Amino acid sequence: MKKNNSRGSRINSDVQRVISHVIEFEIKDPRVNSLVSVSKVEVTNDLKECKCYISVLGDQESGQKTIEGLNSAKGFVRKRLAESLNMRNTPEVRFILDDSIAYGVMMSKKIDDIVGSSSSEDEDE
Repeated sequence: MKKNNSRGSRINSDVQRVISHVIEFEIKDPRVNSLVSVSKVEVTNDLKECKCYISVLGDQESGQKTIEGLNSAKGFVRKRLAESLNMRNTPEVRFILDDSIAYGVMMSKKIDDIVGSSSSEDEDE
């Protein structure tokens, strides 16, 4: 949905809230990592599809297993969405691994390393 559309952003935030709650408290799949967050949700204008970006704390393998576990629970998540939100259509949920947080941490570490090494060079002079 468009970012400037208040209805669309409200639907996106409502869907994100419900999916976050379902993942945190209701899914019991051992493949789903306990340190999971829903970083972003995009619902189409016709309410038929939903892209759910998932951020997982851990390595890439843990992220892939979490996505597999969530994909096996798609029907359950969709059922909980239908029960929680009064929408014309309940969207098909597609889970996508979001590694932007890990990328940001990596870049921050690289910047700290560069700043740290340049400050130690300044002290040597």
